[in-house]
Amino acid sequence: MRADLILFNGNFYTMDEACPRAKAVAISGNRFIAVGDDEDMKGLLRPGGEAVNLDGRTVLPGFTDCHIHFAEYALRMERIDLAGVKSLEEALELVKERALASKPGEWLLGGGWDRNIWEESSFPTKEELDAVSWNNPVALDSKDGHVYWVNSSALNLAGIIPSTPNPPGGEIERDESGNPTGILKEKAKELIDKVIEEPSQETLQAAMKKAIEKAHRVGLVGIHDCERRHAFIAFQELARRGELTLRVLMHIPVEELEAAIELGIRSGFGNELLRIGGVKIFADGTLGSRTAAMLAPYEDEPENYGILVTPKEELRKIVHKASKAGISAVIHAIGDRANRNALDALAELYPSSLRHRIEHAQLLNPLEIPRFARLNVIASVQPIHCTSDMEMVERHWGERGKWAYAFRSLLDEGTVLAFGSDCPVEVFDPLIGIHAAVTRRRQDGYPGDYGWHPEQRISVEEAVRAYTLGAAYASCEESMKGSITPGKLADLVVLSEDIFAINPMEIMGTEVVATIFDGKFVHRII
Repeated sequence: MRADLILFNGNFYTMDEACPRAKAVAISGNRFIAVGDDEDMKGLLRPGGEAVNLDGRTVLPGFTDCHIHFAEYALRMERIDLAGVKSLEEALELVKERALASKPGEWLLGGGWDRNIWEESSFPTKEELDAVSWNNPVALDSKDGHVYWVNSSALNLAGIIPSTPNPPGGEIERDESGNPTGILKEKAKELIDKVIEEPSQETLQAAMKKAIEKAHRVGLVGIHDCERRHAFIAFQELARRGELTLRVLMHIPVEELEAAIELGIRSGFGNELLRIGGVKIFADGTLGSRTAAMLAPYEDEPENYGILVTPKEELRKIVHKASKAGISAVIHAIGDRANRNALDALAELYPSSLRHRIEHAQLLNPLEIPRFARLNVIASVQPIHCTSDMEMVERHWGERGKWAYAFRSLLDEGTVLAFGSDCPVEVFDPLIGIHAAVTRRRQDGYPGDYGWHPEQRISVEEAVRAYTLGAAYASCEESMKGSITPGKLADLVVLSEDIFAINPMEIMGTEVVATIFDGKFVHRII
């Protein structure tokens, strides 16, 4: 077989134990056909094929983000962006600007606000939004995506009044008089979602195409998406038109589980471009909103144990029903209580031919850590949360925080890690995630030379594996992707620096100079 594309004079880390290092690779169509030395690969090039001199640059398998909300990210690029906004006043000014430029009655949507970085850390209110949005309903997601901040117009359209009960797994925050404050937590958000018109498929697909281009620029060739039917429809349409240049594993929202079972859909259905994952279930909320379900209360809120979005017995029934139908469980669990509940539910399924996973696994009781490997449960985790949230962990979880983001402990027990970003909660750059996992330090060096709880640091090789082979294992595709191996799909990334050799603090400054998807360049500055 002759090659269409040869990459030579490179520094390849293949993630393939049979040939861990190489100088060159040959690609035919969308597959790697050979890996080895420069001259051997050059001899395979067909007439008219392309040979690219990498000038010693480092090459890795293409990255996969194993936890992302891609459609939400794409749409947010066009909406009110409150990410990184340092004060309530600044947030309100941005809402006011959008309101002045909008038609009366038009929904003002967006998000990313984070009260944890505001001087006044209490939740904002509807009255504050009302003052800057006279003619428009407003709904703004918190950074973690688990809380809405809405104005009076939005509450009225949703029919939320003082007597509206809290939905199971959610909370309508109320003032001392019992009136809704404009803060809706967890499943209470759905009361607003029901009255917001979904964007058109044309709008969504156009936004997603722009987002895909950005993904290529950071070396992403695949994602595991955690969204609803509108995103799945958009991915299908992009694939039909030949415009989907990401490999997508699409999880099933728990509210669609019955429909999926009725249709006979199982985990793994699909192809190399778009396939079905597991059923996404929320066991609890988040640390940022103090709704993560805890075994003991929050340090500064002695009455607060968080919210069990899905009570333990209900969680157990869902995973049993899904598993019986051939659908794996994908369980969001942040707090130590939620993680225990999730592991207890999955323990009843062991041994299983399905690959179940816990998303985030953010705070673990040390007794639970060995259970991941023992039960063959994948830890789908986001290392950037570690460096973003370390101060919040200390403040709200105290001494328990030493078991937060316990990557080293999980690996030492034999757990498979799959890394992601939780974008748009955080940026979807894998190099930032690798830096966080390896150093447990922020870009400015905080909290010091050894990092935050340095005993949980992992190696560059282990971090890269979690974005490549670990990701492929999580989608049951390790035989076709995740390493630079003859016969596998030709997805790779070329870096400006050797991240295995440089000071780990310099990883964040490394540039993706090329991304190859399906044997073709989708990003290239070399």
